[in-house]
Amino acid sequence: MKSYKIFVLLTATLCSLKHSKTWAFSVSDTTSYIHTVDIETGKIDTLLSIKSHLEAPNWHPDGYLILNSYGKLYTFDLEERKLKLLNTGFATACNNDHGISPDGKQLVVSHYDKDDPSPKPYKSAIYVLPVEGGTPRRVTKEVMSFWHGWSPDGNTLAYCGERNGNFDIYSIPVSGGEETRLTSSEGLDDGPDYSSDGKYIYFNSYRTGHMQIWRMLANGSQPEQLTFDTNSNWFAHPSPDNKHMVYIAYTSDEEQNHLFGKDVKLRIMDIKTKSIKDLTEVFYGGQGTINVPSWSPDSKKVAFVSYSVK
Repeated sequence: MKSYKIFVLLTATLCSLKHSKTWAFSVSDTTSYIHTVDIETGKIDTLLSIKSHLEAPNWHPDGYLILNSYGKLYTFDLEERKLKLLNTGFATACNNDHGISPDGKQLVVSHYDKDDPSPKPYKSAIYVLPVEGGTPRRVTKEVMSFWHGWSPDGNTLAYCGERNGNFDIYSIPVSGGEETRLTSSEGLDDGPDYSSDGKYIYFNSYRTGHMQIWRMLANGSQPEQLTFDTNSNWFAHPSPDNKHMVYIAYTSDEEQNHLFGKDVKLRIMDIKTKSIKDLTEVFYGGQGTINVPSWSPDSKKVAFVSYSVK
């Protein structure tokens, strides 16, 4: 097996799911479909179909998406519908935990640092660089660290970190420094994303023995469970206007795993009433579909990725 395939398999099993099994097939057999869905009408537009493995769209206010593929990042112009390689300097082993700063000027990536002295099997650390590309600056000292949220004031990053065998949610100043642990429950806490008013962090947690969506105050206090169904629910993303929250639901109980190649659907919650409905029908997806914030700036659409495998 070539080294790039080994890297992708490691990324698949450790970047966003943080635990789990390897895939039964190579991602080189994958066709990726980039979509947007209108949250009012449910209309899905397929913007690109490509025989490659693309993941985790972010939506920039200037009308393009940022996605990752085989360790590198790409921009996708929404009008021209073309992919273009984004210069991330030495960070060419990025996983699908990346995102755009609130002012649209910076990009955060989670990159495998092979030179980190840690004995851990996957050495993901968090870096920041200009959104147009450039040299990354390391933010987190510890691995494994996987970015997921940027505070609306632009000052703080929230992420999932493995420390002493447990995955919890942490925050750290964008400038670097000491991290703050925000959760301490047994089991996986993952996918932290800030509400646009900065009051809450939404996340998924296995603390009850079933993966559900939660939120807490931004300082980690007052955790509140938001979903209570039989789906395995992951990666909650509140809208820019703070009216809705979208997340991915596995239709089967995946325990603490966030696997690629499963039956999933997107669901949407009205934050005020907490009512939930399906945003899409069930499709083939999972990891890579909607790991990171992917709302349109006007809060009307969400970008996501579905797949097919030969």
